[in-house]
Amino acid sequence: MEILVIGATGYAGRRVSAALARAGHTVLGLVRDPDAPVVQALQADEVDTVHGNFTRPETWRPHLDGTDAVVHLLMDMSDPVGADRRLFSEITAVQERDGQRRHLVYTTGISSYGRTGVALMDENTPGNAESPIGFRFELERELAASGIDHTVVRPGFLYGGPATTSMTGQWFAEAEAGKPVFYGDVTKRWSWVHVDDLADAYVRILGNPTAVAGETFVIADDQRLTALDMQRAAVRATGRTQDIGLESAEAGGMMQLAADQDELVDSRKAHRLLGWRPRHTSFTDAPDRHYRAWKASQPRT
Repeated sequence: MEILVIGATGYAGRRVSAALARAGHTVLGLVRDPDAPVVQALQADEVDTVHGNFTRPETWRPHLDGTDAVVHLLMDMSDPVGADRRLFSEITAVQERDGQRRHLVYTTGISSYGRTGVALMDENTPGNAESPIGFRFELERELAASGIDHTVVRPGFLYGGPATTSMTGQWFAEAEAGKPVFYGDVTKRWSWVHVDDLADAYVRILGNPTAVAGETFVIADDQRLTALDMQRAAVRATGRTQDIGLESAEAGGMMQLAADQDELVDSRKAHRLLGWRPRHTSFTDAPDRHYRAWKASQPRT
């Protein structure tokens, strides 16, 4: 199968692209800057990099030709709704031109739910329309109505490896700088998933996409610790002992505000239909190892 990965240079995108290549697929990784160091890393993982900027469809439209599937793994912060709607339109248009169906694996996330009041959410839990990123559920509905063959993935909070955009990477960096800060409700709990376990879910979906067409999967492990306890483990892993400062969710920006509530999810549907189970139990099982991985990925000065 030939698969175009949008967001291939991102934290999750790199691991998903490499895992799909290892599974025997031809993977086209969309890259904005052909000279970026990450491009060489993707190529070393046998990912074929192709040039394009997601904000400009004319630059990546030609890469849809001949593909069997598209994996979408980024959110265009400048126009998150319009950009994804253009993706849906481009896939529809190319299918009308050549008559070949593509399977879109569309990634959102569990923070899209917002405040639901549900202790353990799953794929059928309605999202709160007032969530700062609740528009992603509306995009899921638009995708379902589009007629595009698709599967939706809602990952938990990511950790592991370079932790580039992981909350854990932010915690490590703040601890090293001597200024760890926790934003929002100190009692909130989030579901997490190791980035490589997430990649395994994409491999399973695209191993037989017709079997899961139209399905939505929550992908997360079963840990139930508070986010503050997770951050304490991250700070200890750096060898620092300073106290963690407390700030409002608003002070942390949109993403902190969007996640300022319990976000615990149940992945039994993925267990049942995909045969997926996390190989990594919890971030707190090996925080020292995750810190070393993050540290090794930092630019050397």
